[in-house]
Amino acid sequence: MRITVLIENTASSSALTAEHGLSLYLEYSGIPILLDAGTSGAFASNADALGVDLAGVKTCLLSHGHYDHAGGLAEFFRRNRTAPVYAMRGADRPYYSGDGEKRHEIGIPEEVLAALPGRFRRVENVTELVPGLWLVPHSTPGLERIGAAKKLYRGTETGVIPDDFSHEMSVVLETSRGLVICNSCCHAGLQAVLGEVERQFPGRPIQAFVGGLHMRGRRHGCEICTFTPEELQAVADCAAAHGVEAVYTGHCTGTVAFDLLRPLMGDRLHPLTTGQVIELPD
Repeated sequence: MRITVLIENTASSSALTAEHGLSLYLEYSGIPILLDAGTSGAFASNADALGVDLAGVKTCLLSHGHYDHAGGLAEFFRRNRTAPVYAMRGADRPYYSGDGEKRHEIGIPEEVLAALPGRFRRVENVTELVPGLWLVPHSTPGLERIGAAKKLYRGTETGVIPDDFSHEMSVVLETSRGLVICNSCCHAGLQAVLGEVERQFPGRPIQAFVGGLHMRGRRHGCEICTFTPEELQAVADCAAAHGVEAVYTGHCTGTVAFDLLRPLMGDRLHPLTTGQVIELPD
């Protein structure tokens, strides 16, 4: 299988656009799949430059209901008239970040929400979408505590409450070497994600994890890592304990956190960047 990074926070070439967002083009068992679409239509221009035919995409997956993964769907719908969009039930709810006067919306943009109804396929349980490709929702209890700690919220009929990330899913692909796990932001934490996948696929080796680890923050205009040294060590220990052969990470991980993780994870850690192609055995 092959994964092409259509957009990420960094770019491998000045000919490609980078933005705060993520979009991955998956080629799995001959099936072209789009996982997320970044913040804007820039991922589509990058797709053109990289020779990726978005009109030929058969299936679109939306990892969760945040703008930096869903915003580019408006451009995708203009280029592709048929591919359904699979997402967790509730991905189209309002989502927010920050407390008090700093709270702001981070959900799917209105333009995309207006176009979704005819394309949206809601996922509620573990689902094998095509042979060997699974959509795995969170099953770890108490995730709303993480939402409250990270100041991430969701809108409900009765008000705004801490996000439990029930709108977030992992994409798990079976290969001859083991599982490849794509989780675009890991809001619930890598420990929760790997534990959920292991419970669903007991005893299966993990060839790779691909996605963000939600460690990036800002303070006084500068990028910071929001994880403590102990939390970073716990992430590295978790990946090792689950036998993850390779971790490809970027976007919401941030460059500061990546540099802090490197000495803890060694050669198993790899950066994601716009234009990158990851080749993995089927």
